[in-house]
Amino acid sequence: MVAKNKKIRALAMFSGGLDSILAIKLIQEQEIEVTAINFTTPFFPNDKAIESASKLGIKLIVVDLSSNKNYLNILKKPKHGYGAGLNPCIDCKIFMLKEAAKVMKKEKFDFIITGEVLDERPMSQTYNNLKIIEAESGLKGKLLRPLSAKVLPETDIVKKFLVNPNQLLAIHGRQRKEQFGLALRYNITEYPSPAGGCLLCEKTIKAKLLDLFEYRKISEIDFNELTLLKIGRHFRVGKTKFIVGRNKEENEKLFLLKKSKEYLFHIIGASSPVVLLKNEKPKKGEIEIAAKFTAYYSKSPEKNILIDYWKDEKNKEKISIKLNDSEMENLLKNKIG
Repeated sequence: MVAKNKKIRALAMFSGGLDSILAIKLIQEQEIEVTAINFTTPFFPNDKAIESASKLGIKLIVVDLSSNKNYLNILKKPKHGYGAGLNPCIDCKIFMLKEAAKVMKKEKFDFIITGEVLDERPMSQTYNNLKIIEAESGLKGKLLRPLSAKVLPETDIVKKFLVNPNQLLAIHGRQRKEQFGLALRYNITEYPSPAGGCLLCEKTIKAKLLDLFEYRKISEIDFNELTLLKIGRHFRVGKTKFIVGRNKEENEKLFLLKKSKEYLFHIIGASSPVVLLKNEKPKKGEIEIAAKFTAYYSKSPEKNILIDYWKDEKNKEKISIKLNDSEMENLLKNKIG
């Protein structure tokens, strides 16, 4: 049993979505101090979590996994497999809970809470998988799911009277009527869509990430390359990747994400995409391919097109390209995703 005068402190896994907000509210009602923790990746941004935490008036700890090689290894080869996309939901939750457990121990929190709801998500929130997540994260007895606690095994958190079990809930299933009712009770009117938001569920990201894993070692992959997966049309010709910007915003991002020795292609003074050639020592044929992608997506009516390219913007070079329909048709077959 906890000491009478000891302040109980909980660390909340926090996405910024309604379920995680409600889990925090339920625990705060018991006069327990709650701090939120959010894990951000290139595939799951933290803007909603930051906004929601601000509205709730709670402290938010942000942990960036973008360059974490252990996280990338999980994406490449998850023990518990993928969902519909390249989303290793079970392994991802286990990994993040392990990281949260380190914070819990260091900052002396009493337990961890999540907004998980039994059977709400078909892969990661089944009864058996919730047990697996708890066991493999090393948090057996230290993990509480307030929204579904009454339909899950009793935890040490309840047994030690850290929380009042009568104030926990028995929500289960994919219907969210109870959550919406709770939102009204707490006067919560704005919250993200329950559809998720993890880009790993998207088919195009799946294809691009599988391609990256095939051609790059985990040790070589950085935040820059992961961010590029969300930008433009991707082509792989031989072992070399070409990325074509689809609009002004993506063109600007390609300028920013280009590494110093990589090449950019653009038709100066014309409506043109920016094309990034992901090879620091390209062959002449690869220079020509990048130029052809630039010319093709510029929609220029000209047959002979002059294209600027550079690795150093102060030292631009030019290449003249004549488009050939059948050749372009073959090049376009190399699109990823």
